[in-house]
Amino acid sequence: MATNSEVKHNVFLSFYHADDEGYRERFEELFGDLCINRWVHPGDINTENSDDYVKSLIRRDYIRGSSVVVVLVGAKTYCRKHVDWEMYAGLDEAADGYSGLLGLMLPTHPSYRNRYSNRKYKPESVPRRLMDNISSEYANFYYWTTDRDEVKKYIRHAFEARISKRDKIDNTKLQMQRNICY
Repeated sequence: MATNSEVKHNVFLSFYHADDEGYRERFEELFGDLCINRWVHPGDINTENSDDYVKSLIRRDYIRGSSVVVVLVGAKTYCRKHVDWEMYAGLDEAADGYSGLLGLMLPTHPSYRNRYSNRKYKPESVPRRLMDNISSEYANFYYWTTDRDEVKKYIRHAFEARISKRDKIDNTKLQMQRNICY
């Protein structure tokens, strides 16, 4: 449990709903008292609206006020445009300051089974914007864990990077226009 003296960070959870909702629920169960979690619920945003309108809703109604964006990276997260748009908004100063960024590789990711070996994940299996910020050393990428102290540390490091590593933010790629897998 978080003590009164501990800071509860505003965390936005970004993930592929169709495949990884169960891990979002598990994150909430395990760590919900450590941080204030937000995410876009299915049906919250009408995807029939224009992309620009959806992006503005994500920024205004969900990302604004978040201090850290946590990307739950499953097998198909890399190819989802809304995940890219959520990271973009979190890294955009216009969204009420910068958010820290971190990725958690889920057990559903093909490289998760390699976590105890020297074999790494393939960069193309990670969302591009997250990979850019891992490469620039703004963001970190961790394996899914149920260890509360580890997750607390991951979030704290991402929060601190908002100031100490702000110059390393790489938000230069164009935003994805479409999902590249289903």
